[in-house]
Amino acid sequence: MVCRTIPGESMLAGAMSELGPADFSEMVALAALTEPGPFRDGTGMLGGFLGIRIDGRLAAMAGRRLHPTGYVEVSAVCTHPEFRGRGYALALVAMVARGIHAEGMTPALTSFEANAGAVRIYEQAGFAVRRRFELAVVRPPS
Repeated sequence: MVCRTIPGESMLAGAMSELGPADFSEMVALAALTEPGPFRDGTGMLGGFLGIRIDGRLAAMAGRRLHPTGYVEVSAVCTHPEFRGRGYALALVAMVARGIHAEGMTPALTSFEANAGAVRIYEQAGFAVRRRFELAVVRPPS
């Protein structure tokens, strides 16, 4: 999916903060809980991650990962189950996409089509399907 238009600013923008090295352990724990895709100990060091904290807890986050020519991947979009349904993911995706647009790049992301909730959030932020593809995991025989 790609976002060719600049998303509007969210009323939750003031609740967001940049995430850095002090947040890495919480970021990894949130990703492990919600499984947004590949996220390991070093992923947070890629930069560009934003989070929303509620009572000191990391409730939601989104950031950047891959940078193919002309594009920047929006990645690690996840919300703790206790904080879902409050618009945090949409606000974070929109803010990350706005930042990417401000740098003259196009925000892009991947999602499983079956993950209808995530796809709906991405569409609300202005993303549209660019291409569909089949994913297969191939492992050598043991």
